[in-house]
Amino acid sequence: MEELNRKSVGEFKVAEKFPVIAILENIRSAYNVGSVFRTADAFLIESVIITGYTAKPPHKEITKTALGAQDSVDWQYFENTKLAIGHLKKIDYKIFAVEQVENSISLEKLNDFSFSKTAFIFGNEVSGVDQEIISLCDGCVEIPQFGMKHSLNISVAAGIVLWEAVKGIRFPKGRVNKK
Repeated sequence: MEELNRKSVGEFKVAEKFPVIAILENIRSAYNVGSVFRTADAFLIESVIITGYTAKPPHKEITKTALGAQDSVDWQYFENTKLAIGHLKKIDYKIFAVEQVENSISLEKLNDFSFSKTAFIFGNEVSGVDQEIISLCDGCVEIPQFGMKHSLNISVAAGIVLWEAVKGIRFPKGRVNKK
């Protein structure tokens, strides 16, 4: 374990985090929630925000997939995503819905994280991010997909998007912002 440079919960809590937040809007599966906690821990992101009817810790299914990350990663609950967005905008976060919509930005083109403080909204497994919420965002990001399905499980999508955000902050050299 020591060779892996794993942090204890205490070390994780005091470590400097990447200014990235994952917002989970009405996620049906607590297993997906646990997976996002685990990803949030892996990438040392600031926090997870849970909204609506998304399951919250402590929860058996979250614990099963989070493997303890629900204890290391800071999280907050808001009754609805609109309240979470209001809170984050007051503290200068850029907010992006992860959604396939007209005028969305392909993820590989969203690589200017000079504004740093970024939150990504991951929506319901079936209906996605609510349209009213999309209208409150600074933009929408979509993950390029080339197969037949053109949809990813929310936990997979979160892994891809959160890594790209952390990578953009941690390794900014050689990255160009293309619109």
